[in-house]
Amino acid sequence: MKAFVIQHLHFEDLGNLQPALLEAGYSVEYFDAVNPEHLDIVETTFCDLLIVLGGPIGVYEETLYPFLAQEKRIIQSRIENKQPLIGICLGAQLIASALGAKVYPGGVKEIGWKTITATENNQFSILNQQSVLHWHGDTFDLPKGAARIFSSDLYPNQGFTYGENVLALQFHIEVQPHRIEEWLVGHACEISSLDTESVKTIRHDTATYAPRLQSLAHDMWIKWLSSQNH
Repeated sequence: MKAFVIQHLHFEDLGNLQPALLEAGYSVEYFDAVNPEHLDIVETTFCDLLIVLGGPIGVYEETLYPFLAQEKRIIQSRIENKQPLIGICLGAQLIASALGAKVYPGGVKEIGWKTITATENNQFSILNQQSVLHWHGDTFDLPKGAARIFSSDLYPNQGFTYGENVLALQFHIEVQPHRIEEWLVGHACEISSLDTESVKTIRHDTATYAPRLQSLAHDMWIKWLSSQNH
């Protein structure tokens, strides 16, 4: 089975999702969102699973970043054809937008480790009341026909499913603890608005929460991937 991955930043990769994919029998191929040839391949080549990763831009900024329109078109096609799809952060926002929901700047940026609540007792409830890494300024309304699966104190829509084949997560359970410095450097402009103690807190919380999250995330990924192998 083939998994295609649309990537917006080199350090925001599959993280702990990659070993779960390999364990589930997928091969993995990355495609650069800003490379038109790469998106053309994704749009015209069959894959068993498409994963759209995070990035620091808004889905409503198509004028500045025209490739977003093609990404939405690719996502809409997969949804219409009921083909497996995962979106993380920007990827989740793109899915929400493709489903007709509003995506917009939130009242406050959510950066750092915060607790999420699972809204149902299902395969995702393994993450209930766990601290996960948030790194976003935008949020979205729940798309019509979608099922909310996660919320937080700041934002009610932290994750949703659509049908049996679409999974959208606003937060980052894929991040690996030894990779956090890449995030702090790569998002230097964004975290310049944070105070020094906040950056120290991110480092401390990563060391505290990320190791346990690895096994929980792995179990959740495997359960969802298994549900796609009908």
